[in-house]
Amino acid sequence: MTSTAGLRPASGRARRRWSVLLSGSQPDRLVFAALFFFATAVGVLMQVLPDLVSIPTMALPLVMGGLFLGPRPLPWFVIYNLVLLTLALPKVPSFTSRTVFTTGVMFLLGFIVMMTSFRRSRLGIAGSMGESMLADLSDRIQGQGVLPTLPAPWHAESVIRSAGGTRFAGDFFVVGDIDSGRLDVSVVDVSGKGDRAGTRALLLAGAMGGLVTALEPEQFLPATNAYLLNHPWQDGFATAVHLSADLRSGVFHVWTAGHPPALHWRAGAGRWTPLESEGPMLGLIPDADFHEVGGVLRSGDALMLYTDGMVESRTTDIGIGIDRLIGQADRRLRSNFAGGAKTLVDSVGGRSDDRALLLVWRD
Repeated sequence: MTSTAGLRPASGRARRRWSVLLSGSQPDRLVFAALFFFATAVGVLMQVLPDLVSIPTMALPLVMGGLFLGPRPLPWFVIYNLVLLTLALPKVPSFTSRTVFTTGVMFLLGFIVMMTSFRRSRLGIAGSMGESMLADLSDRIQGQGVLPTLPAPWHAESVIRSAGGTRFAGDFFVVGDIDSGRLDVSVVDVSGKGDRAGTRALLLAGAMGGLVTALEPEQFLPATNAYLLNHPWQDGFATAVHLSADLRSGVFHVWTAGHPPALHWRAGAGRWTPLESEGPMLGLIPDADFHEVGGVLRSGDALMLYTDGMVESRTTDIGIGIDRLIGQADRRLRSNFAGGAKTLVDSVGGRSDDRALLLVWRD
């Protein structure tokens, strides 16, 4: 009588492998099952109807698996697709050099999809879900920087443009609540630009959002500096300008950390004046001091806060860039500040860098 003892461990391993592949929520199992049967149908049709269903058809389940499957089942799904493709090759009507090339491309596509799954294994999520998570994080950052509706006669506008027009940027806003009758807002620029800087902004924006509501204005930049020093990243630093304005009296204070100076429009004088406060970049120097500059926003006055993408480029010195920004603001905002933030961001600054601008004014 033949012993089955040797078969049991193998069957047990197979069951465990399938249990791993099918682990997850009910929707995940349904997606895997649907793709499995779809790939099987394509493989069968390639053998039964080789004149109609050709080799490139196998790209459909491969690409769909890369989009919807998690990192655990995806490598096995890719292997299964390539096995189906190999089994269908003898049924190809005419095996030419073009057929060989197409087959090689399909195997290369499978290798690329599999390598993508290995990269995703750090997150443990499918590609489409990962994109949704990143989009949600981006929305949270942008929502955190949404300006509240200010009481009359106050107004504020903010605009961000990322390098290359992507969803993520290294520039962002942090806004506190105005229940206390005070507007606290920061314009922040992390090192880097575009998507790379956007991941750093994800880390910093959440921390700064909590600090801006929990601390007094003069404590905000020192606390942010301490946070960055305790949570460093490679070449990790940021610049920021922080504004705290009393919405009753119009008294305001500005602190900067390695950032271009805020600009103050004095309606009585009819000109923009840089507010030269001092402070080092965030995340570089322990116990750094950030010196404030202040003033009063009277009727018709305005404040402009912006990032260096508005005034600096490889060919333009920051001083010249600030003069150019002031010149554009003089021409475009003299009679009306409404819509001014978008106007200036669209007309000033390089498209190769992230740009952000905040405009606050009082009627």
